Amino acid sequence: MREIDGYCERLSPAYWAEPVNAVTNAAFLLAAWVMWRRVRGQGLPLANLLVAILAVIGIGSYLFHTHARVWAALADTTPILLFILVYIFAVNRDIWRLSTPKAAVLTALFIPYAALTIPLFQLVPGLGGSAAYAPVPLLILIHAYLLRARRPQEARGLAIGAAILIASIAFRALDAPLCARVPMGTHFMWHLLNATMLGWMIEVYRRAMMDAVSPAGVAPRRTHS
Repeated sequence: MREIDGYCERLSPAYWAEPVNAVTNAAFLLAAWVMWRRVRGQGLPLANLLVAILAVIGIGSYLFHTHARVWAALADTTPILLFILVYIFAVNRDIWRLSTPKAAVLTALFIPYAALTIPLFQLVPGLGGSAAYAPVPLLILIHAYLLRARRPQEARGLAIGAAILIASIAFRALDAPLCARVPMGTHFMWHLLNATMLGWMIEVYRRAMMDAVSPAGVAPRRTHS
C-alpha cells in the first residue's frame, strides 16, 4: 500500500520515521485520563463518550504517524470527525436546550457547512491541507458569539477553545514551510495543542452541565469518590 509522506519529520517509510509526531500523541491519552477523572460519576454520558473518543484520537494519530498508510489515515481522521459531531450534538441539545431531533438535524448540517467553507479556506495562502480543519474554530466562535448574552461562561470557554485550535492549526500549516529551518517540523505542536483544546472543550461542557438543569429536568450533581 502507498506510503503517505505528508510531514516534515518523515524522511523514510520506517515505522519510527516520525518519532516526535508519534510520541506526542500521548498528550491525547493524558488529556483523556485527566478528563475521565473529572467526568466520571457525574451522570454525563456524552462527556464520557467524548473522553473515550479523545483517547481513540490519540491511538489513531499514533497509528498514522508510524504506519503512514491510507487505513491509518482513516484511523486518524475518523475519530476527529466523530468527536466534532458528538460535541456539536451535545452543545445543541444540552447548552442550546434543543430537542434531540432538532439537535441531531443541526448536527448533521455540519457536513454541508464544512463542504461549503473548506473551499473558501483553501483560498487562504499558506493554509494548505489544514484548510480542512479551519471551519471548526469558525463554528465554535459563532456559537460563542451567539451564546455571549445567554450563557457568558460557556461562550467564554468556547472562545478560549477556538483560540487554542487556531494556534494549533497554524502550527500544522507551518510544518512544511518551516521544514528547512526546523527539521523535526511543527506538527507535534498540533498534537499538544489539540489535546489541550479537546480536553478543555470537554471541561466546558462538563461545567455547563454542572451549572445548568439538564434536558431531563434533573441537574447532574457532583459525586465524591
